[in-house]
Amino acid sequence: MRPFAIIFRRELKYLFRSLTAWVTLSVFLFLAGYFFHNIFKRYNYLSYQMARSGDFGMPLNLTDDVMRPLLGDLSLILLILLPLLTMRLLAEERKQGTFELLLTYPIGDLPAVAGKYAAALATWGIMLAGTVACPVLLAVYADPEPGPIVTGYLGLFLMGGTFIAIGTFFSSLTDNQLVAGVSAFGAGLFFLVIGWTVPFAGPTAAKVISQFSLLYHLESFTKGVIVLQDVTYYLLMSAFFLFLTLKSLESARWRN
Repeated sequence: MRPFAIIFRRELKYLFRSLTAWVTLSVFLFLAGYFFHNIFKRYNYLSYQMARSGDFGMPLNLTDDVMRPLLGDLSLILLILLPLLTMRLLAEERKQGTFELLLTYPIGDLPAVAGKYAAALATWGIMLAGTVACPVLLAVYADPEPGPIVTGYLGLFLMGGTFIAIGTFFSSLTDNQLVAGVSAFGAGLFFLVIGWTVPFAGPTAAKVISQFSLLYHLESFTKGVIVLQDVTYYLLMSAFFLFLTLKSLESARWRN
């Protein structure tokens, strides 16, 4: 446990001593606020139009019409920003020549990878916590349903954990941070949009493809439902890419 704690503290300290975490956090919160403002502005406009026309057939709902679109937008923002956090996790160790030292330390690969992953995950948790101001603001002036908001945040946190695991793996493959970041972005985008091909696939293929879609598994969370299959999917995806990272380190040790 001690090696894990050492790596975790070291990585977290480095992240927040550099500009990386602060810039990523600032951009994420700015974009989250921007999207929240626009979605809420559209909600108010539609509410006003409905009240003016007297058409109350399809009443608007703060959870469905504000928070769900916001969580969907945040999933796209984190796809772009999280590779900025993960691209240096192991790639920089390679570039600075400390990667070989890391491999020779008697701490084991698992605590090293787990510590770096946990530090990035904690940073992501801080970023996500900053957006809690949005539902709190809604609760001050209205009465949104808390259940779907809480589960939606849980789903988004798990999705971010999967992106971080993907980024950690690609960071272990190269000493070029840009290559690691772009590769992580490409892989994350693939798993995010793979569900778009479902309407054009046969019934069996559609069912299989949708099981790999990150967005498909987020849907139940945003509806206020925690499905064990969706939680398992995110955890297994994260564990799979962390396993690949360990294998990558093992391969590097043999080569050195």
